[in-house]
Amino acid sequence: MDFGVVLQTNPPASRTVHLAKLAEQYGFSTAWTFDSHLLWQEPYVIYSQILAETHRIKVGPFVTNPATRDWTVTASIFATLNEMYGNRTICGIGRGDSAVRVTNGKPTTLKELRESIHVIRELANSRPVEYKGSQLQFPWSRGSELEVWVAAYGPMALTLAGEVGDGFILQLADLDIAAWMIQHVRDAAEAVGRDPMSVKFCVAAPMYIGDDREHMRDQCRWFGGMVGNHVADIVAKYGTGSDGSSGAVPQALTDYIKGREGYDYNEHGRAGNTHTSFVPDEIVDRFCVLGTADEHIAKLKALADLGVDQFAGYLQHDNKEETLRVYGETVIPALSEHITAKA
Repeated sequence: MDFGVVLQTNPPASRTVHLAKLAEQYGFSTAWTFDSHLLWQEPYVIYSQILAETHRIKVGPFVTNPATRDWTVTASIFATLNEMYGNRTICGIGRGDSAVRVTNGKPTTLKELRESIHVIRELANSRPVEYKGSQLQFPWSRGSELEVWVAAYGPMALTLAGEVGDGFILQLADLDIAAWMIQHVRDAAEAVGRDPMSVKFCVAAPMYIGDDREHMRDQCRWFGGMVGNHVADIVAKYGTGSDGSSGAVPQALTDYIKGREGYDYNEHGRAGNTHTSFVPDEIVDRFCVLGTADEHIAKLKALADLGVDQFAGYLQHDNKEETLRVYGETVIPALSEHITAKA
């Protein structure tokens, strides 16, 4: 299992660079960031600095979308960074959430998402592609490599991830839901003739090393609100079953959002978000990875056994450096031993 860290690009940018460098020192393979240009600083500028001050860690958005930038611009950014620093970029992409909703926009259609993945991937891999009736290719790009990982919750988006994604991003660490969604993605890949094991799986959730359960929950409750905001769209589209649950996704993912009354994107992804009081402790515990190093190791081993290739830990809380240290010194080595023993 690889490990990623998910950062917000809050000023000063040097702080984001520092945390990415620290993550590399402790054995993390990827430094992901939010990509919402109004709420936080522009991540691609910061990626250049991270890459300049590190040696092997990859960088990428968690996640970008087809609406904020022209697809050829997005591809050009990745191809340029790869030319400057070697192939050390990765692209997480979804239909769009905070980056589009904060300007009263809407997530893109799945058709647009599918088409954007193809255009971005082909161009950023130094290959030609047809776009808006023209055959395009970067004449200056040679040997660029980019994987595109698809973030999804709903059944149609999960199917798309299996059909076209290099990887699938699931933003919660509940074991039952992860197993259900991974199987859905694998089935979709197999149905179109892909090797279902070729699709990589990333589970992302807040990681907090500590022993004060109440404090950890309060620091990470924002995550249940963020996930609930995504799930609300799914429930609105597919409705609910006779028992009040959605038939399109696991019941555990839908029940708790009944108390959701609103959402302010100015508090998106922030500890202390005042719009997440509806999120119960049980959901925080199930969706996040909290507690001692041994508790983290146990949950991550279970995720690895489900086929998860990367765990990406959100660091939107007050214990960033200590959590990274314990992961580097204890958690990551333990998971490496677990994977080796299984092999």
